[in-house]
Amino acid sequence: MDFNLTDDQRAIEDAARAFAAAELSPHSARWDEEKHFPVDVLRKAAELGFAGLYVREDVGGSGLSRLDASIVFEQLSYGDVATAAFISIHNMASWMIDRFGSEELRRRYLPRLCTMELIASYCLTEPGSGSDAAAMKTTARKDGEHYVLNGSKAFISGAGTSDVYVVMARTGGEGAKGVSAFVVEKDTPGLSFGAQERKMGWNAQPTAQVNFDDCRVPAQNRIGEEGEGFRFAMAGLDGGRINIASCSLGGAALALDTAREYLSSRKQFGQALKEFQGLQWRLADMATELEAARLMVRRAAHALDNKDLKATQYCAMAKRFATDGGFEVANQALQLHGGYGYLRDFPLERIVRDLRVHQILEGTNEIMRVIIARELLRG
Repeated sequence: MDFNLTDDQRAIEDAARAFAAAELSPHSARWDEEKHFPVDVLRKAAELGFAGLYVREDVGGSGLSRLDASIVFEQLSYGDVATAAFISIHNMASWMIDRFGSEELRRRYLPRLCTMELIASYCLTEPGSGSDAAAMKTTARKDGEHYVLNGSKAFISGAGTSDVYVVMARTGGEGAKGVSAFVVEKDTPGLSFGAQERKMGWNAQPTAQVNFDDCRVPAQNRIGEEGEGFRFAMAGLDGGRINIASCSLGGAALALDTAREYLSSRKQFGQALKEFQGLQWRLADMATELEAARLMVRRAAHALDNKDLKATQYCAMAKRFATDGGFEVANQALQLHGGYGYLRDFPLERIVRDLRVHQILEGTNEIMRVIIARELLRG
């Protein structure tokens, strides 16, 4: 085992860190306060190859590994968690088209997705089916050279702003085998959006319901064959779980660094807080948990890159551990700041709010335990 990054990976890490410091960190508090979606900055990230990280190079992608992508998302989220997380979702949608779409579909959409001329959203969850995603009710009925979609998707990041929606809908019977995947463009008649959700965190990206009312989608926009959509969606989520875990690492790292600086500068009872052994131990535990989570995430990314048979299990483990641990590190950092941590003058309350949803999306951490237990008990 070699835990050192390669020279290329260090260069990727440096580029992502520099971008986050210049383009994300200075604006993060304002974007959260104003609920601003920084599309112009997303396109600057795309200029560095961050919008098609593991899309193949023949259509403008960067052709990087999942481990490389994890490194990027950790650094971007150190600058702004919500923006980094949206870039992760865009990458997941683009990868599904690249990995499973026809050659015509790849070449029609991916060059513009990789520059973020087009922005993509991923549509799986529905108002009545969250953790039980295979119970979806949105339908896609074949009608000549089109499919007619009816139904709704809930909690969709980018809804109303994104140009392209990768949508899972039911073309067959009940269960996972009846689901297919489609690319739906924003201006398609019958596609509409609900009001923007009022959220605890992730305010720097829009979230709304996506509605389909006799929405006619060309049959050539189907990704793969009928009945394969759920498998594609789950494959996308393996990588998505690594990505969102990586975003938790970055947010937690910022919280830890902020707490360390505060303990060094703040005095109580005549001495700096960093001199109190109890606070030293708490900081040590936070750093240890963060490093353990980072190792798990990179192990899972390595497994996915190498098509390890246990990759899904490792991805679920890493997502569960890193998102729980990342939130706890941020929450402890807030506690170390006392009343100041509760104020928006410090980034802690924003990091806590942004990281909390990571324990829910890409499969709740309860579902991660179901996946892990299923693999452990298989056979």
